[in-house]
Amino acid sequence: MSHSDTQYHVRPGGTLRGNLRVPGDKSISHRSIMLGSLADGVTRVSGFLEGEDSLATLNAFRAMGVEIEGPDQGQVVIHGVGMHGLKTPNGPLDLGNSGTSMRLLAGLLAGQGLDLVLSGDASLSGRPMRRVTDPLALMGARVETTQAGTAPLHIRPVSGLKAIDYALPVASAQVKSCVLLAGLYAQGETCVTEPAPTRDHTERMLQGFGYEVKKEGSRICVQGGGRLAACDIDVPADISSAAFFLVGASIAPGSDLVLEHVGMNPTRDGIITILRLMGADIEVRNQRNVGGEPVADLRVRHAPLKGIRIPEEQVPLAIDEFPALFVAAACAEGETVLTGAEELRVKESDRIQVMADGLQALGVDARPTPDGMVIRGGRLHGGEVDSHGDHRIAMSLAMAALRSDGDIRISDCANVNTSFPDFVGTAARAGLDIGVAHE
Repeated sequence: MSHSDTQYHVRPGGTLRGNLRVPGDKSISHRSIMLGSLADGVTRVSGFLEGEDSLATLNAFRAMGVEIEGPDQGQVVIHGVGMHGLKTPNGPLDLGNSGTSMRLLAGLLAGQGLDLVLSGDASLSGRPMRRVTDPLALMGARVETTQAGTAPLHIRPVSGLKAIDYALPVASAQVKSCVLLAGLYAQGETCVTEPAPTRDHTERMLQGFGYEVKKEGSRICVQGGGRLAACDIDVPADISSAAFFLVGASIAPGSDLVLEHVGMNPTRDGIITILRLMGADIEVRNQRNVGGEPVADLRVRHAPLKGIRIPEEQVPLAIDEFPALFVAAACAEGETVLTGAEELRVKESDRIQVMADGLQALGVDARPTPDGMVIRGGRLHGGEVDSHGDHRIAMSLAMAALRSDGDIRISDCANVNTSFPDFVGTAARAGLDIGVAHE
């Protein structure tokens, strides 16, 4: 979906107050469709994220012959076709802006014996795919990329896959999940060893569907040839979407905000740890377990933040939240230093460079480094910034207006719909003075 003329106009000041529930977790929404489609029986999903990324996954499985009802107010009913019930689609599967869809489907479809093409928009077509096609090739898959190692991906049918024992060269949940999902179709036991913990939604959900996953330390293994049994899934609110409001309420004087039913997966909660290290006032309430995933309500109140050196072990646990954390650092007293985050350069945009450019345009001393950034907190001015079509950058820079002394105009914001439909309405109800302009 390309509406590059969508602009945000955010006026300075404001406080964030009240109770809100952000949309459902994108990672879990994707996986619920993937595994539900391959399960025996009917899977019912509530809290499904009706954003463009997860809808791309849903439409891909519809195109492969799976009957899916909804989504209707977050409710989806998936009539599973079993592990080998997918059909060849009529044309390429268009995955839009969704790197998760493309990388996980590459693994899930590599051993299906189908001839398929996975395509995406301009942003997705620039992202590195050899990180998944290389290990798949070791398993005997034939997944072809462009010469640059990017999409479209052409998956050729093969007679079968063989299990591998793979050490991830970089901490990536998408690569780990790709290999494990291919392992469901491989002969023998496929194992992945992580250099650092990454989000474990794939492993948790496989177990929820009755598929055995063995975990010893940093090594995760699945045995090929099993079945998935349909189940019900309640998708918690996405902590990556909550992150903008955690930062916004922390930096805006007078704020007192409760974020409800937020997923608190321990491989995803780095944002809370890092903000607390900076001095944020975040209270975790009503902790509970929903469908194998920990969930809680988060109360966040304004607090003066201080600059820190971000612990490298927290980086994989907050990798998608750094655009928001950079805004917190810009409002903190002193210097914040991030290292070990080179992965940010190959997201929907080069998030290190694009956020540095955006903060500098607002008068912030933000210096990009090869694997992170050095930010010295200070006064934020108004200005015009470009999100480069990156949803998380657009939402992060919108929150900066809570502490700016002038209007902030953000261009190229249409892709916010990939992860947070009605972000503008939600943010406005919480107290951000934000509007949308179309050119």
